[in-house]
Amino acid sequence: MTTSIIRFLNIIVAALLAGISFGIWIGFNPLDLSPSTYIEQQQNTIRALNVLMISLVVFATIITIISAFLQKANKPVFITLFIAAVFFIVCILISRFGNQPINKIIMTWTTDSLPGNLSELRDKWWSFHIIRTIAELIALSLVTWTSIKKN
Repeated sequence: MTTSIIRFLNIIVAALLAGISFGIWIGFNPLDLSPSTYIEQQQNTIRALNVLMISLVVFATIITIISAFLQKANKPVFITLFIAAVFFIVCILISRFGNQPINKIIMTWTTDSLPGNLSELRDKWWSFHIIRTIAELIALSLVTWTSIKKN
């Protein structure tokens, strides 16, 4: 029963994480926004989702590792979940060393004084976000696959 609950929670948390990131990827593409709209939208998104996304990816990583160890007798499942955890760790590293430093800079911007490097930082943040989203979707797919495949 414990393993089933952990597997269920693993899918839910991974799906929430990947779903939010995917929604940002599809719905918030900044490339066609005016600089002032981008700043307002990005700052609002950072305020609204920063703590939630960090919490979700850390929880997803931990619960995936727990799920892997609960199923360590089944080597293919254990290895697949361990790989999924690695993808979540990659997301943490991308966020910590890619997106978060740019987020801190973006939070200092105002629409009255647009920075000269706005396009460069916007594009860099966006690239990190796409890579991170792909890693989350891969991790979600691996977690889900281990729960639905016949053992």
